[in-house]
Amino acid sequence: MEVRKLHPLFAAELIGADVSDPQNRELIDTVEDAMREYAVLCIRGQGHINDQQQLAFARAFGPLELPPGNNAPGVKSRIAPGLYSASNLDANGEIVALESRSAKIAKGNELFHADSSFNDMPSKWSILRGVIIPPERGDTQFIDMRAVYEALPQAMKDRIADLKAEHSYAHSRRKAGADADDNLPMFKYMRAVQPMVKQSPSGRPTLFVGAHAERVIGMDEEEGTALIEELLAFAEQPQFIYSHKWQPGDIVIWDNRCTLHRGTEFDYLRYKRDMRRANVNESGEERCAIPAEALTQHYQQLSKAEAAN
Repeated sequence: MEVRKLHPLFAAELIGADVSDPQNRELIDTVEDAMREYAVLCIRGQGHINDQQQLAFARAFGPLELPPGNNAPGVKSRIAPGLYSASNLDANGEIVALESRSAKIAKGNELFHADSSFNDMPSKWSILRGVIIPPERGDTQFIDMRAVYEALPQAMKDRIADLKAEHSYAHSRRKAGADADDNLPMFKYMRAVQPMVKQSPSGRPTLFVGAHAERVIGMDEEEGTALIEELLAFAEQPQFIYSHKWQPGDIVIWDNRCTLHRGTEFDYLRYKRDMRRANVNESGEERCAIPAEALTQHYQQLSKAEAAN
């Protein structure tokens, strides 16, 4: 196995690995070491991996954050329980209509964010596997928030040192243009308060804001929004961004504690895109952050709203 750096600041690729054997101690140690240093790691040549092997590999690094769809009543899925779908496909593998609710909600993924920063269950890594990749465009972009923090003016570091922000899933969906009501049962659980500065696993301090960050605790709403937007604009400068161009068989891992990411646009109606993600958490247990009864109420309310329209 060989690790090669992909960007001057962070991100690397791992050549010669096979993730189908999660008992391989050399593989696990190599990935852990590379992630601590580079925060984003692409493992090439994994086109032979299936859903269950992806889940087994993810579990080698900790318990999973289970997606809400696992417990959703009446929801069919093309993929194994335990995996998140990041695709433009419905349960039958056909392209979802652009005007559908799911397509509008998915637009939020085109804003820079850290997965599940809105959960009370800390998210460690995301492990994304490309099953069907559009032949053009559709890159995934990453920001090294450790490098961003280091580059901030000292006055800004002092200003945010002890601040916390509330993160909300519904907020990021609204930013992307979707109709997302905070009062929907599921969204009530998708809120959490996070420090704006954390220490990354490498020991380097990291800025922790993204599209889910809605307001700064204890700060006037307008002032807090302006601060978040100023920090995001600083982070989105080109020198901090690695743009991953997918190749068939890629698995990409990123550390949600010190990076942001976003999917970029592609020809949605022309090309199918099937990406499957496992999330590793730090809670010590494998669970969904949203209670089953809230999921049931959520989908019942959505069904009633759709029937009324």
